[in-house]
Amino acid sequence: MNPITPEPPGHGLSTLCIHAGTHVDQATGGACSPIFTSTAYAFPNPANETIYPRHFNTPNQQVINRKLAALEKGEAALVFGSGMAAVSTLLLAHLNPGEHAIFQNDLYGGSMQLITRELQRLGIQVSWGANVDQFAAALRPETRLIYVESPSNPLLHCVDLAELAALGKRHGVMTVIDNTFATPINQNPIPLGIDAVLHSATKYLNGHSDVNAGVVVSSAEVVGRITASAVHFGGTLDAHACSQLERGLKTLALRVQRHNENAETLARFLAAHPAVSRVNYPGLPGHPDHAIAARQMRGYGGMLSFELRQPEQVDRLLSRLRIVMPALSLGGVESLICVPGRSTHRTMTPAERQRAGISDSLLRVSVGIEDATDLLGDFAEALAMESPSSATTTR
Repeated sequence: MNPITPEPPGHGLSTLCIHAGTHVDQATGGACSPIFTSTAYAFPNPANETIYPRHFNTPNQQVINRKLAALEKGEAALVFGSGMAAVSTLLLAHLNPGEHAIFQNDLYGGSMQLITRELQRLGIQVSWGANVDQFAAALRPETRLIYVESPSNPLLHCVDLAELAALGKRHGVMTVIDNTFATPINQNPIPLGIDAVLHSATKYLNGHSDVNAGVVVSSAEVVGRITASAVHFGGTLDAHACSQLERGLKTLALRVQRHNENAETLARFLAAHPAVSRVNYPGLPGHPDHAIAARQMRGYGGMLSFELRQPEQVDRLLSRLRIVMPALSLGGVESLICVPGRSTHRTMTPAERQRAGISDSLLRVSVGIEDATDLLGDFAEALAMESPSSATTTR
């Protein structure tokens, strides 16, 4: 197991999760940030600032911005009403018609749809790659941005972030990562040289499956540019949702530690099961990107995917699970399972799914924080079906 290692001298991750960014109520000294419900704020005011929810600068929004900037070791952050609002605003703020961007070829389905249906419609040129060498080969004079996920959704591929950052800096190309699967507890791309980090905060950052949000973390300059576009696009997050997200973030380090432990335990169990042909989890030594993950991650995360030897058994497996819930989304305290080809990547064409490596027998598991023995028992009972006994391959 690859445990979460302590931070260098100074405030550790758990301390930052709890205390960074908190708005202290001077009147009462309350331990929690108050919820500011106003949509009208006095102007002029001592800060000479126009405070307004759509300007992404209300007190509750600023709490999240400060906390996430601290956790990701960036200069500034911007919270959004969804992960896709964060993704689309960053891309549209940095890409113009005729310019070129390179994307990893196994991204989250929603990101893939944004790229193929919207960016290309706007005249933005797009190329695809699987690793730093392929990204380098795809560079053009008009390339402005390289965008990756690491680990990726749903195949858990990992990209060497230090090499990617160096490539971007050599060619003056912005590098962006969706860090949702890793979380800032397991991985900090900005100190490795990556320019901007994205999260669907709906997932692990909130962690309780009851808030929809997103965030971008980067330099003050990049966040300022994104904010200028975000004000026009309007993807803001309201005060109550910000408060819920802040509460979820306070236990992020504790939750991610359990997610890491449970996912690695389940991955090893599935890799040894005769009904399973392949397991995708970067914590397994047989995963092709295990060495990369070990270099740049403090823990391997709570996500895994696997393929059954018999695709026709997928529905039977889903119907027999009792603790693990067949459902969309991920990153909550409860364990969820889905079939990416039918859900997260269903709007892709069969050819697009094949290119991305999304088979009909692929199942993605968001491993929760239940007792590991209960999760193993649930899968053992659900997988108790006739299957070949040949050895499982692992990734």
